[in-house]
Amino acid sequence: MSDFSTARGKMVDGQVRPSDVTDPRIIDAMTVLPREIFVPEDRRALAYLDLDLDVGEKGAPKRHLIKPVVVAKMIQAAEIKTTDNVLVVGCATGYTAALMAKLADRVTATESDPALAAKASDNLASLGLRHVTIVPATASNGAPARAPYDVIILEGATEIVPDTLYGQLAPEGRLVGVFAIGGAPRAVIVTRSRSDFGSRPLFDASAPILPGLERPPAFVF
Repeated sequence: MSDFSTARGKMVDGQVRPSDVTDPRIIDAMTVLPREIFVPEDRRALAYLDLDLDVGEKGAPKRHLIKPVVVAKMIQAAEIKTTDNVLVVGCATGYTAALMAKLADRVTATESDPALAAKASDNLASLGLRHVTIVPATASNGAPARAPYDVIILEGATEIVPDTLYGQLAPEGRLVGVFAIGGAPRAVIVTRSRSDFGSRPLFDASAPILPGLERPPAFVF
């Protein structure tokens, strides 16, 4: 067994399972998916730690894979079906998109950084995950051409209400992400009914803010 395989098992058994992630499909996907390939070589020793891991190129703005346990708990809350059409917003190098590809029928992932979008495409292709499409787009725009989505996952936090993304949910669709909109940040699930949206908090969580979902600068006199 390789060192990475050992670390992957420890991540699942030491971080994910103790956090009440019980869906066997999520456990199986995280056990087999090589998270290290989504991390730059000089940081691969950190791939399975409980942290938001910067995967941006040196000198580029920081971009992150968010903590494995936060991803796992959000995915479980979304109750993804094998027939679902899923959007991952701000996929960085593609790890969460790859997890979704293990669970859903169709996956679209947006990424605003062209270099990261290309890396995500390469990573997914290397794993034979052909039913994932990477779309160059700002997080706030989503990917309307492939909507509506049964599930939208934010690979980072938002400081604004992402109304455009809400509009890309199918009826009974679910959006899950970390909301940092006043008060302590927490993971929230938003659901769409035929005529309205509802939301409820899931758990306290923090994550780096996704580019495009930042709070507008306040006007200063």
